Amino acid sequence: MKTYRYIVAAFLSLLVVSCAPVLKKEYMETGVRNVPLSEVKQDPEQFKGKLFILGGIIVNTKVTDEGSLIEAIYAKVDSRGYLEGGTDGRFLALYPKEGGMLDPQIYHKGRRITLAADFAGTRQGKIDEAKYVYPFFVIKDLYLWEERAYYYPQPYYNYPYPYPYGYWWDNPYPYWWSSWRYSPYWW
Repeated sequence: MKTYRYIVAAFLSLLVVSCAPVLKKEYMETGVRNVPLSEVKQDPEQFKGKLFILGGIIVNTKVTDEGSLIEAIYAKVDSRGYLEGGTDGRFLALYPKEGGMLDPQIYHKGRRITLAADFAGTRQGKIDEAKYVYPFFVIKDLYLWEERAYYYPQPYYNYPYPYPYGYWWDNPYPYWWSSWRYSPYWW
């Protein structure tokens, strides 16, 4: 009977931990979430100094004299900091030099991030040849999401037969599907 109590207690503690926010709780409670970047660019003085909770997909990371500068595509976040999608332009986020360096090989294009950052104004920049006004943030807390591994299963080869599924009558596809295309004997 005691064993069940331990199992239930372990399950409940795991459930509580899995629902935890990805950033510090104080930032998640006080930060502003899901404000459109177009609104921030229209009236930057209204938002200056406010703490934002942002999600994004990294476009570029540079190491500068100020610190590590991340250019990212904006994504909305939920109350725990998980990305919800929906883009509204790009932003720049500076990780100060005092906090260390963000390696561009780790924080590379396509990685997803959630961050708590203070809005510091706007900066001029370019996307290809077009001029662009970036909302500029100074990072206080940062979470780098795990990379997704894409797996494309290969057809099963029933060695020594030339068909992926053994004999022709074991093949689930019709004869015109050309199962021989997947056979290593025809390469």
